Amino acid sequence: MAKPGRPGASKKKKGATVGSGGQGRQALEGRGPTPKAEDRSWHPAGKRKAAQERLAAAKGRGGASAGSGQQSRARSPKKNADTEVVSGRNSVLEALRAKVPASTLYIAARVEMDDRVKEALSLAAKKGIPVLEVMRPELDRLTGENSVNQGIAITVPAYQYAHPLDLVSRAVDRGQTPLLVALDGVTDPRNLGAIIRSTAAFGGHGVIVPQRRSVGVTAAAWKTSAGAAARTPVAMAANLTQTLKAMKAEGVFVLGLDGGGDIALPGLELADRPLVIVVGSEGQGLSRLVTETCDAIVSIPISAATESLNAGIAASVALYEVARRRAER
Repeated sequence: MAKPGRPGASKKKKGATVGSGGQGRQALEGRGPTPKAEDRSWHPAGKRKAAQERLAAAKGRGGASAGSGQQSRARSPKKNADTEVVSGRNSVLEALRAKVPASTLYIAARVEMDDRVKEALSLAAKKGIPVLEVMRPELDRLTGENSVNQGIAITVPAYQYAHPLDLVSRAVDRGQTPLLVALDGVTDPRNLGAIIRSTAAFGGHGVIVPQRRSVGVTAAAWKTSAGAAARTPVAMAANLTQTLKAMKAEGVFVLGLDGGGDIALPGLELADRPLVIVVGSEGQGLSRLVTETCDAIVSIPISAATESLNAGIAASVALYEVARRRAER
């Protein structure tokens, strides 16, 4: 007689259980490594890659290439260490007019096409400069978040500085009396840009900057100069004091601007001579060695309520006075 089983107990025999036969192995393994962002078509990086590939393919078919001057679309423009970005309609147009070797012209999408933008596009087409249309945020990132690019910018090679003594010889070769401005400890690029602009406006022949502890010709200086940097050469001095001494040996008079100078600018008698005007920083003024090298220290009469003028304004006032006195003679 069979032994009665317990109620609810399983009647299956014990033994090896039947496996899945590997049917769940693929699920356990997953979908493999995550693709790179640029390999995912829906990802922004993937879209940029696809756009770049289409642009390259278009160039290969004779589309908008570097020599066509036609407009094409680009994403994420980048600036490298060997280039500077010049932005703003006046600055870009002046640079193109002066035949600065620009590598790319960037135009913001739906930019207002005034006469300056139209002329910039025309000059770029004649010179074979690529014209790329980008979205406004992309252009803002290229030129700097705090810059006012007015929807247009160009990339130019790093500035090529002249030799200081070459500025003197160029003026002499033209039959003109040299008029130069040298910067001593000026570190604000906006001051440099303003000085370059004033030098061009009042018939100056160039600007000299020291190699150390001084501002150079950056994009900000280009912007402030409103394109004058394309017409006014800037030289770099390895040692400003020695450069000034070398100029004195060439017959150039060195004038330093300082509030405590012994000669007032309106009474300057050396205006008709070859001159280099040295401008110091707003806080520190002229350095000791440069002061000792100057032939004269000139002061600009100002109201007692104003402590000092910044470098850009001081240079402009001095250049104007020299130009005025030269015009009278």
